[in-house]
Amino acid sequence: MLLNKIDADAEHFGYIASFVEAPEDKRLKDLLYPRMQQALRKLSLAEGAKDKVHRATKALRSFASAFKIQIGDFSLAVDPDPGIADSGNLEFDLSDLFVSIGEAAKSAERGWCLLIDEVQYLPEEDLSALIVALQRISQKRLPVIFFGAGLPQLAGLSGDAKSYAERLFSFSMVGALDIEAARQALVGPIEEEREEIAPEAVSVLIELTKRYPYFLQEWGYQSWNIADGSPISKSDVENANALALRRLDEGFFQVRFDRLTPKEREYVAAMAKLGPGPYRSSEVADQLGEPPNKLGPRRAKIIAKGMIYSPQYGDIDFTVPMFDDYLRRNWHPG
Repeated sequence: MLLNKIDADAEHFGYIASFVEAPEDKRLKDLLYPRMQQALRKLSLAEGAKDKVHRATKALRSFASAFKIQIGDFSLAVDPDPGIADSGNLEFDLSDLFVSIGEAAKSAERGWCLLIDEVQYLPEEDLSALIVALQRISQKRLPVIFFGAGLPQLAGLSGDAKSYAERLFSFSMVGALDIEAARQALVGPIEEEREEIAPEAVSVLIELTKRYPYFLQEWGYQSWNIADGSPISKSDVENANALALRRLDEGFFQVRFDRLTPKEREYVAAMAKLGPGPYRSSEVADQLGEPPNKLGPRRAKIIAKGMIYSPQYGDIDFTVPMFDDYLRRNWHPG
């Protein structure tokens, strides 16, 4: 995972890294609290930062009290700091807290690196508060950096939460690799094991996976396991194809499909019937035989579940590559 690599690099360069995954059923305050407490404990080891760390810890205690956070094993043996991070307004209080942690990190001559995966699952109120806090950190030039990962709709969600998010963040799309990078992703690990793969086998793998990183890993794994020896051949790859598809169908794709209601499944199946995306919303409506305005709420719910997104006005597409192929293979209405 890319965030794991960034996490390791941040620690290597002297940052205190805090990794958080944002599930759909948990609020940002509860996710961040133990990570911020952990970061402050690490910062407290620096002699010159003890006063700032103490002040930030008091702010964290205020924050926990204001939002009634169940602190469990992460209790703080300090009193709250009245007037800091205790208003009960997440935008105000998270900004106060981030500034306090940033000042503590600066005193310790360290940096704090916050990493959040699946950012698209944060409620708009939480995402808005996060953006405001990071904007405040930027204005004060404190040593705090943020990396977030999520589905393609993340840029739009951030802009909806706060209009200046587009200026605050750099949004990089992580999609299909170029051909040389895909080739190296396949060949590199094999050569590290002092084995070989035939060039024509690499070409087939690149075609089957559409150069999508996760699929390169899955098809490469199956091809390695099925091969009797080195070099891995084109026939080995072809024989591994069914195994790779079955594993993806039963896991990677099925988990996502199971989250949809019957009506939502009809909608995505109608998309798949049109072939590769992106798709016009009106074309999907025609496929279903319903007026486009009637399908708006259904489409919005599928977007909220992270299954589809709108690359531009009037268009929709799947967030997961090859999901349309999966539906064509497996969708059996009724």
